[in-house]
Amino acid sequence: MWVWIAVAAIALIILVTAAVRLLGRLPELRRAAGRLQRRQEEAMRLQAGAAKLEQTLLGLQERAEKAQEQVERIQAGLVK
Repeated sequence: MWVWIAVAAIALIILVTAAVRLLGRLPELRRAAGRLQRRQEEAMRLQAGAAKLEQTLLGLQERAEKAQEQVERIQAGLVK
């Protein structure tokens, strides 16, 4: 019977030790989670900025194509 009590006591000590270590790391894990969340928000802002830049680039490309067409029309008029 004393053997079972000793086994239970040792198991309880191991469980308490593991729980204390885990609880000791919670603040560190919480800070890491906060950093990850901030990085995710930053990535989302950067993604939105990239989408806006892409739209601006498409607009500039269209304007460049129109300008090229106008230059070609002007050159065609001068050649005739």
